[in-house]
Amino acid sequence: MTRRRSVRVALGGAAAARLGLAAAGALDARPVGARWRRTNYAGRPVTLLGGPALALAATASAVAGAPAGTRAAAALVGTVSGLVGGYDDLAGARPEQARDKGLAGHLRALRTGRVSAGAVKVAGIGAAAAAAALLTRRDRGLADAVLTTGLVAGTANLVNLLDLRPGRAAKAAALAAAAMLGSPSGALVAGPLGASLAVLPADLGERVMLGDCGANAVGALLGLRLAAVPGRPARAGALAAVVGLTLASERVSFTRVIEATPGLRELDRLGRLRA
Repeated sequence: MTRRRSVRVALGGAAAARLGLAAAGALDARPVGARWRRTNYAGRPVTLLGGPALALAATASAVAGAPAGTRAAAALVGTVSGLVGGYDDLAGARPEQARDKGLAGHLRALRTGRVSAGAVKVAGIGAAAAAAALLTRRDRGLADAVLTTGLVAGTANLVNLLDLRPGRAAKAAALAAAAMLGSPSGALVAGPLGASLAVLPADLGERVMLGDCGANAVGALLGLRLAAVPGRPARAGALAAVVGLTLASERVSFTRVIEATPGLRELDRLGRLRA
């Protein structure tokens, strides 16, 4: 029964994402769509409207698939992460925000008395993650609350850090969701799995980008699923891995590491257009 439910939710997430992409295409053709247009790493024009399409589909389907005690938390983290991510996509493109990238950039802006769009996003996702720790009621103490908060916020940020090449974040999200489908809590990520796979062709084809909106939303939902893993040591290990990768990204280029690693390099390039 759990497997059938996961399949239905995944198909629902995929259908919602395809509808969202169709709406994004129609919006991109209008003047309002200009705010969401960007030039990607290869110099090709793309739209960030793929992000809202993914965020809405992933969040709605996650709520549909989540266990009863997790639905409110899924709605909260997916919605808030998508909204503040979308804000960063738009406000972060302003010239005065150009240097405010990464943790170091946000801290530098705060030291000068300026709140960057990224800092607003971090605060918003952190607050939603903390609220999710209370809503799920799994947390019996401060340690568990910290783990849930850290996993939701940290995974949201980590997936966003991967969104530097077409398809990379969507592939990572889909693989992570597929690996976490087992158990009743697995249906929480069945919808995000379907939604990520549905936007992947447009992402790889460099017609859309996920941006902060899409990557943060689907990452937060994956983090909420990680927070449901039985056993505090397992959750602590997952958080340590997320934090370690995030800190490493400040020093090491993920793209450089992927390009230098056989297997990862081929997976990363699979389906992508030539630069």
